[in-house]
Amino acid sequence: MLRTGIVLDSCYQDHYTGRNHPERPARIATLLTRFETYQRPALKRFAPRPAQPEEIGLVHDTAHLDRVAATAGKSYFAFDADTPVSARSYETALLAVGGLLVLLEAIMTGDIENGFALVRPPGHHAERNRAMGFCLFNTAAIGAQYLRKRFGLQRVLIMDWDVHHGNGTQHSFYDDPGVLYVSTHQYPYYPGTGAAEEVGRGAGEGYTVNLPLPAGWGDREYQELFQWVIDPICRQFDPQFVIISAGFDAHVRDPLGGMEVTEEGFGHMARVLLRIARDHAHGRCAAVLEGGYDLEGLQQSVIRVLDEMGGEMLTTPLPALTPRGLLPRVRAVQRHYWELPAD
Repeated sequence: MLRTGIVLDSCYQDHYTGRNHPERPARIATLLTRFETYQRPALKRFAPRPAQPEEIGLVHDTAHLDRVAATAGKSYFAFDADTPVSARSYETALLAVGGLLVLLEAIMTGDIENGFALVRPPGHHAERNRAMGFCLFNTAAIGAQYLRKRFGLQRVLIMDWDVHHGNGTQHSFYDDPGVLYVSTHQYPYYPGTGAAEEVGRGAGEGYTVNLPLPAGWGDREYQELFQWVIDPICRQFDPQFVIISAGFDAHVRDPLGGMEVTEEGFGHMARVLLRIARDHAHGRCAAVLEGGYDLEGLQQSVIRVLDEMGGEMLTTPLPALTPRGLLPRVRAVQRHYWELPAD
């Protein structure tokens, strides 16, 4: 049984977005309730710490940090129509980033093999100088930079399976070959980025892999793409660490997404990535919560991924799938940069 760390704390309920906002404190409350009874060997809970300004500065400019900090103590402020904050949102966002960094430190020092930062607000839409799409600071992107700056890693994989494209994460590394950003997302959909032809630029060309998906896809289609496109590309990249931007709004129950993924589907995706981490990164893998707005779907999916992180299913075969040539445009684009199996 692999040693898994989690960060989950009632402090993440302090970011209040309004009565009818989908990114609400109840997302954490439901997980706190579930973890009163969830038991799994070798599971260790970590307390979060606030990220320091220089850690936020690994991705965001000082002006952006100052703008978010200026909202502290205000009962209400909105960066845009989707991204309201309240008096303790800045503090909570620092703890969200710091929660992931705590797990990265524990993994890199050998205290645990993998972990899941169950934090909010989410982060993958946050740009270098802009809060948007429910996101204030880009937690996954900061985590990748932290691994490179503090621990000297040269190749970090960020796999983003949220139903929305992570524009902020993509832009953070668009010209950087040291981070492979791979995204499955409903398309066209918010925020409008993530076309197959968005592959990076300059030295980073080929290190952005977008898989824009039509609404209605579910476990079978995701599993095929993970097996026949994502797995071979990630293995050729040879990552030293795997970060999962784990949004669960592609769940069939989710009110914001139009996909039909189940918790079993998320489990299969996690198993593929955990195998990549095992074979290339000494097992080092950390997930950070992004979207997921149906509380039951969120609960079930998080538990399913944590069960996979235990490692006992890493040798269990995934469904044998015959490639059907899904997303031919994606495959054509990516074959300029990576070797892919024949359709």
